[in-house]
Amino acid sequence: MSLPPVERASDYMSLARACLDEATWRYLQDGDGTGNERALSEVRLMPRPLSAVAGGHTRLHLFGQALAHPFVLAPVAYQRLFHADGEVATAMAAAAQGGQQVISSLASTPVETIVQAAVEGGGPAPWFQLYWQRDRARTLRLLRKAVDAGCSAIVFTVDAPVKLATMRLPADIHAVNLEASAHADKPAEGGSLVFDGWMAQAPTWDDVAWLRTQTTLPLLIKGVLHPDDAARALDLGCDGLIVSNHGGRVLEGAALSLAALPRVVARVAGRAPVLFDSGVRGGRDALVAMAHGATAVLLGRPYVWGLASHGALGVAHVIRLMRDELEMTMALTGCATLADIDLSRLV
Repeated sequence: MSLPPVERASDYMSLARACLDEATWRYLQDGDGTGNERALSEVRLMPRPLSAVAGGHTRLHLFGQALAHPFVLAPVAYQRLFHADGEVATAMAAAAQGGQQVISSLASTPVETIVQAAVEGGGPAPWFQLYWQRDRARTLRLLRKAVDAGCSAIVFTVDAPVKLATMRLPADIHAVNLEASAHADKPAEGGSLVFDGWMAQAPTWDDVAWLRTQTTLPLLIKGVLHPDDAARALDLGCDGLIVSNHGGRVLEGAALSLAALPRVVARVAGRAPVLFDSGVRGGRDALVAMAHGATAVLLGRPYVWGLASHGALGVAHVIRLMRDELEMTMALTGCATLADIDLSRLV
């Protein structure tokens, strides 16, 4: 399969649409992603001509890993919905491009197989996104499964207490790394389905503290928007934060990730890396987020568009297009390295 004649990562969207059935496409595009996208696109850049940027690069070190660029592939569930090779194709592409990925708790491929594909492709061991599994015992078993498979960091997603498929999955696609259904128990008669059902089995700050004691791997909290929550997570020993509103897929009208980012960064004050998620559609968006203090950015739907239309090759191409655009944007705003990116590059 050859690469399509596209110039930007966003060009893959129409290619993916043509490859997916209506239900799968709606599932992928669900959420208020446009608000996050608009917030990023409306920020104006400040060109800085005559800057000496020859020899520049996008390399960084993150949690002890050397990466060629700051695009981390976000955890996306059930990737075999979009392509037969699913998460394995994503792992191969991330490795080929010198980057990192986060394996979803709801992956449709065994975590061991995904890790093996990444490592054999020359990439670092992937991170694992952990959803709370109703109780500590079940959660610990899933954590140990990820650790035993060789995952190198844990991303604890806290903004979607119970995450299930919102579409009917094909018979051969399911969350293969999970135990039996994580549906919440029904509340007693007269009880609240939310407060006495779903949220009765959702994690709390005490569970974050407990989780920190269960692994020596870097522990990131994903879904932080309030600076007080960011500070509390670090006080409990977490190693990093991901500012995210889950792409608008959980709480309608939630604060936009870019609006929350500067306050979180200010509160963290350099104590730990702060990553940015939701709405990144190009290298320009990455520079905007990093100018507001992000260490790196998570990439979601665009790489799945590449996966749906061209498998591993499509994912790799999306990453490369993103990196090329970031390099061009850096050069034209006078940034030779990621460390040069700051608010002075914006209007």
